[in-house]
Amino acid sequence: MNAQNLILSAPLDGTLLSIESSADPVFAQRLVGDGVVIEPSGVVLLAPCDGTISQLHDAGHAVAIKVTDDVELLMHIGIDTVTLKGIGFEPQVKIGQTVSQGQPLIEFSKSYIEEQGLSAQTVVLITSGQTVPNLTYPRLIAANKDELFALPLSQAKLSADTVASTDESSVSGEVIIKNPQGLHARPAAQLTAVAKRFNSVVILTIPGTERTSLATSVTGIMGLQTKLNTTLLVTATGADASAALSELIAAIEAGLGEDVNQTTQADDNEFPEEPPLLSLDDATGNSLKGVKAAPGIAVGTLEYRHKELPSFPEQGININDETAQLNYAVSQTKKSLQQLVEKLAQDKLATQAEVFSAHLELLEDPAIINTAHANIQQGLSAAAAWHRAYSAEVKTLAAVESPLLRARASDIEDVGYRVMCNLLGIDDQTQSVAKNTVLVMKDITPSEVVSLDRENVVGIITTGGGSTSHAAILAGSLNIPYLVNVSESITKQAAGTRVILNANKGTVVLNPSDEDVVAFNNLQQALRDQLAQAKLDANKPAITTDGTVIEVAANVGSVDDAIAAEQAGADGIGLVRSEFLYLDRVSEPSLEEQTKVYQGILSGIGAQRSCIIRTLDVGGDKPLAYLPMAAEENPFLGERGIRVGLNRPHILRKQVRAIMNAASAGKPRIMFPMIASLEEFRAAKQLVLEEQKLADVTAIEIGIMIEVPSAALLADQFAKEVDFFSIGTNDLTQYTLAMDRGHPKLAAQVDALHPAVLRLIATTAKASVAQGKWTGICGSIASDVSAVPILIGLGVTELSASIPMLALVKEKVRSLDLADCRRLAQAALSKGTAAEVRALLD
Repeated sequence: MNAQNLILSAPLDGTLLSIESSADPVFAQRLVGDGVVIEPSGVVLLAPCDGTISQLHDAGHAVAIKVTDDVELLMHIGIDTVTLKGIGFEPQVKIGQTVSQGQPLIEFSKSYIEEQGLSAQTVVLITSGQTVPNLTYPRLIAANKDELFALPLSQAKLSADTVASTDESSVSGEVIIKNPQGLHARPAAQLTAVAKRFNSVVILTIPGTERTSLATSVTGIMGLQTKLNTTLLVTATGADASAALSELIAAIEAGLGEDVNQTTQADDNEFPEEPPLLSLDDATGNSLKGVKAAPGIAVGTLEYRHKELPSFPEQGININDETAQLNYAVSQTKKSLQQLVEKLAQDKLATQAEVFSAHLELLEDPAIINTAHANIQQGLSAAAAWHRAYSAEVKTLAAVESPLLRARASDIEDVGYRVMCNLLGIDDQTQSVAKNTVLVMKDITPSEVVSLDRENVVGIITTGGGSTSHAAILAGSLNIPYLVNVSESITKQAAGTRVILNANKGTVVLNPSDEDVVAFNNLQQALRDQLAQAKLDANKPAITTDGTVIEVAANVGSVDDAIAAEQAGADGIGLVRSEFLYLDRVSEPSLEEQTKVYQGILSGIGAQRSCIIRTLDVGGDKPLAYLPMAAEENPFLGERGIRVGLNRPHILRKQVRAIMNAASAGKPRIMFPMIASLEEFRAAKQLVLEEQKLADVTAIEIGIMIEVPSAALLADQFAKEVDFFSIGTNDLTQYTLAMDRGHPKLAAQVDALHPAVLRLIATTAKASVAQGKWTGICGSIASDVSAVPILIGLGVTELSASIPMLALVKEKVRSLDLADCRRLAQAALSKGTAAEVRALLD
């Protein structure tokens, strides 16, 4: 770029055409700005010059570069490609990122776009008012080699800040966006065309956010990130402000050239809103259903707790004073969290303490702290600045698909709320409750769980939340029954209403009779007595009445777990979740570190007992911070489990070598997760055999997890090559039923006793027996004592359960006759629903 001209290089391989050649009339008529068209032969859009990414559409098909204060470019890939919702597009940059000429901006699938019947025709537009010089069309261009055109630099444009200095009166109005994809390029261009007909300056704002734009800027409008039903504030200032406001709102309501009136009022009247056909509410009206987050049963009375912050001023008084207030509140929050960590450590709750150590780290997160301080610099009060900063981060993370990241959103909200309490002088952690309280909340944070009065709170019910959240984990470790995603109708019950909370079965019985409560209390006592007796016999083998031996092993995730499993009477370890070594850290564990841990686990369970170590199982809901993985439309169907190791053999090889190095400490077995094909197993097994030969150790058994239907259906083929099967019923169930087990509306239906899942278990067990192999189960259903008879009857000979359930599972096995179990299993296979199977068990 020289003083007069900006030289743009070609951003794509292809054929250069005039803007009039665009298949989109909005572009062809220069409603967005002057520019050129490229019929692409390449599939990577490059930066045509240096600049800063000012906009990047959520659908990944359009990107804007701010070159100078006076020059901005928009590049739009395809016609109507916003409807693809990001599929086929992989942005390589982020908003605010500085880019250099030739740097990749977006990779896209031209073939996918065209398979959907759409054009991949790409436009490069100047949205800041300059015009394209006379060029020769058509001609071939090579990306980052040929010149696109030289752009004469123009005078500065009017900015949104200009409005702040005008003395003319303003008028405002709100309108709701009805465009299905929000205000993308085409409706944005139509909107600017209307705005340019008036002399008034028109500003568009998303209420409650800092997103604002001139109505005459296409890229600015796209940067508002509007969606269907977004509320838009329109403010017009100038002599014709009222007319401008009226016409702009009318144009937006009309759809800006898009059909936004697809449903008639008659249709609405004919098809009114109805409740879900598969409701969580029990048909009797006396019972509500939810999803188990932490096991247990309790009788108590309902008490409601609402987390509502008092009002606080938006504008600050003095930047220095507001900054000091925020710093003090953050320091006080750190102090209280540190005290909580120390108290938990004293109570021998080290795992829980780690959660709040992580919360201390969040208070150092620049994404929140720096944003809050920047908000204060913009004139906000300390409370408003902090609330906006952490709420924005929570909103971003809460929208992602990963349950792990959604759980982090809850952690940030927890920390953010603590700071707000200190800023506003309120203490939300000291609320006392009556004896035998079942607490009802919209959601509960980890710190609220550990701060509960555990002598009086006997259970937790939330209408939101997740069964895999930190709060759920903490409630389970503290033996507090916890049910999530209970119907909102529970909030209509009066405070003090007596309930029976059975988190094990996912039910809340409202207003039980005295007889029901007595029976329930008797059941609780019977269960306590049963557990006490089972623990006395925990070290005895699990042998059915007819002499069939069932191995009852433990699922572990640490050396301490292995030691606890041995003490609890485990016959071995059926699953080592080795990812505990890899998660929540900034670098991959070393060979030495892994070897030491595996030696500890093998020694902890005892050299005479077998120990199945599952190779790294990440991806999907378990990302690694130090292992960059491309964004996936559906992570659970992408690079997950063994696929990570197959695509990054050095990670798998290091782990296998560590297992070989530790082999002399016990009886390790190796198991691969998420195997879907024989090719995957053979490739992974070959790596193990190479390392085994290199280490010169005795042959180690190699098995696979059955977690996807393809593996179960091909079990007869796998059984010829594997040493054992272990069924991961959690994933097998969600993949068989096509239901996310963490989904707030579907999780209650994800039941491993569904007949379709049972048939896959039966198929797997039958195939293993035919080849002289064995089948175990390491999913959570192995810890469900009521399901044990069916599992044994299907041919399963090993159950790997949670440590607290080992004694009860063993006791159950000793009470069973194999022939009876087989008859029960056959009856279960003939049923049509999971409810019918559970009714059979009851």
